[in-house]
Parts: sequence; structure tokens; C-alpha cells
Amino acid sequence: MNNPRARLREMLAKPETIVAPFVFDCLQAKLAVSVGFDAVYMTGFGTAAARGYPDLGLLTMTEMVGNAREISRSVNVPVICDADTGYGNALNVWRTVREYEDAGVSALHIEDQVFPKRCGFFAGKQVIPLETMAKKVRAACDARRDPDLVIIARTDALQTGGWDDVEHRARAYRASGADLIFVDGIKNREDLKLYAEKLGDLPLVYNGDLVAIDELKKYPFKIAIHIGTMLAAFDTMRAAMTELKSTGKLSVGTGSNVFEDFVRLMGIDEYQALEKKYAD
Repeated sequence: MNNPRARLREMLAKPETIVAPFVFDCLQAKLAVSVGFDAVYMTGFGTAAARGYPDLGLLTMTEMVGNAREISRSVNVPVICDADTGYGNALNVWRTVREYEDAGVSALHIEDQVFPKRCGFFAGKQVIPLETMAKKVRAACDARRDPDLVIIARTDALQTGGWDDVEHRARAYRASGADLIFVDGIKNREDLKLYAEKLGDLPLVYNGDLVAIDELKKYPFKIAIHIGTMLAAFDTMRAAMTELKSTGKLSVGTGSNVFEDFVRLMGIDEYQALEKKYAD
């Protein structure tokens, strides 16, 4: 049994919002777990960026699944994953779900954008017909072998069709079997309020950082994925690179406690114990 999947189902059955920070590699996932997060979110935006690409549908299913597998292997908490559009039609979605399931993820979301897709906060998005997406949701649900695997249906119709289209699609995707509904592209507090008011009777996912985590508790969100960690990682690394280039040194180095914390997080003690156990 995949314990993180069962644990995610247990958490979803409770009233609290599950907060999953954006991560795009194993180090970030381990950091999230080390400070107490109960789940992480493998971001497609960040996975693409880590490979040098913008989030414009340039990564393949194989690349995304590979990253999902590595992150899932590195931590023992639920990993919630971006699966873009499912990389094709309903048949492609069926295979996508099988691949993500074999990679060990606990949840994945499929969106109703045309392919190639783009980041939910970019302009110029287009969506496929509701009926086509409903079939993809059904295929995703049918494909899973582990009933604890959570299928999330994401709609990007807010930009293209407004709230009437969003609500129609969200309810249709839920009726097609989706465990959770995810409306992406929530850019302001008014839309956040409308999201909760119009669809609050459904199990919802929120993506963003418009309000503090404590304030999110008053909204009916089952999962909140938080983009801020990815932006903070970028800003901190840029500042470090700038500091090194301009001053020739950094305030943090191998002589600091940070180095020890880093290698300890990677499991150095456990691996050295194994090394000693099997030494000649």
C-alpha cells in the first residue's frame, strides 16, 4: 500500500486545509518536510524552469513523470503533481495517470487547456470543449488502480469564459468523477471570494498567495498549493549570485552551520551508518 496516498485521503476527510508548498526537486521537498509540511506540490512551472524552459507546455510527460518519481522517492509525505493536460486525448490521459501512479505520487491534476498549454497566470490561454474534458476526467478516474490516488480536475476557463463557464465546467468535471476541483488563475481577492462562494460546496484546490495561511482557514479549500516558496528560492539564489559576483564572497560558506544542516538533511548519518555496516 502507498501510505502517503492513504494519508492524503485521511487528511482530505478532515476539515483543515492541506497546505502544500511548491517544490521542483528533492532538496526542496526534503526541506518542506523537515520544517513540518504534511504534503508537497510538484510544480510544472518550476519543473520546466529547472530545465531552462518557460511554462509553455514544452516538457514531455516522460520528463514530468521522472521528476515526480524522484520527488516521491525522496520524501514520505503525499506528493501532489501537475500533469498538465494529460499530454493528449482521453487515451493519453489514461496512460499519463498510470505513469504517475507508478511513480508513486498521491495526487495529480489534469487541466482543460488546449495543448500545448501555458502557465495558468499567463495571458493567451485557450480551453477545450467541456464535453472533451469531461471524457478526459473519466479516463483519468478509470485508469487508476489504487483507489487512494486522488484525481484533480483543473479548469483554466476563468480567463476565457468567466465565472459562468467556470462553474458549469467545475460541476461537470466533479460529476465525471474528479475527487477535487481546481480553478486556476485566481489573481485578486474578489475572484478568491467568488471562488469560495460559487463553488464552496465542492472540494476545492487553491493556487496562490493572496492571503496568509491563517486567513485561508475561513475559505472552503481542501488543498492550498503555495507558489511563494518557488519565488523565494529564485530571489534568494539570485541575491547570492549577485553578492558573489559583486563582492567575491558570501556570508554563508562551508564553515557555517548551514553546510552541516545541508548534508544532514540529505541523510548523511543514515548512509554513513550503512557504509559502516557493510564495510570490509
